[in-house]
Amino acid sequence: MSDTGDFALYGYFRSSAAFRVRIALNLKSIKSEPHFIHLRKDQQLSEAYKAINPQALVPALVHDGKAIGQSLAIIEYLDELHPDPPLLPREAGGRARVRQIALSIACDIHPLNNLRVLRYLRHALGADDQARNDWQYHWIVTGFVALEAFLKNSGDTGRFCHGDSPTLADICLIPQMANARRIQMDLAEYTTLLRIEEAAYQMPAFVQARPENQPDAEKA
Repeated sequence: MSDTGDFALYGYFRSSAAFRVRIALNLKSIKSEPHFIHLRKDQQLSEAYKAINPQALVPALVHDGKAIGQSLAIIEYLDELHPDPPLLPREAGGRARVRQIALSIACDIHPLNNLRVLRYLRHALGADDQARNDWQYHWIVTGFVALEAFLKNSGDTGRFCHGDSPTLADICLIPQMANARRIQMDLAEYTTLLRIEEAAYQMPAFVQARPENQPDAEKA
């Protein structure tokens, strides 16, 4: 691996977007200096952190003095710096398919269930715990039903979402599966998603990135 400078990752152990970046870093064997931003203590709203990421979201990756936000942008940046192992297929059709899967999770499922949305439901709209759980369940189920059908019926699906090696699609899927488990969803009907999850957790890169395996999980 060529020397491309130092990396610092600002994240939170339970953030699924930060989980994605941790997986990518592990797959690429890139070491990063961790900086823990406790979302439930609103550390992301500090002026110091907003100077790094004005969106006040995690993750943020700092590399050679440049700060990058948005997990998918970070992962593609890492993939361009360190092409092996590739996280996107070489051919255009495969790249589009992997991005389609990744975006269906990162844009259509995850944003509706992240902390700031759940807080808005509670504080601005008066939703109680059950209503907020129902909200999360609805949007994850809506996304997973479509994703299961798409993957199950595609000849391009292999051991992973696309072929037999992990890609950006799997990097997005596995954290979302963890989110579903956290709200105790019954995942039995999503047999393809479960099979891919099982394959992913046979790789140390995914296991080491799990929320419960992060140093800041002990301080939560």
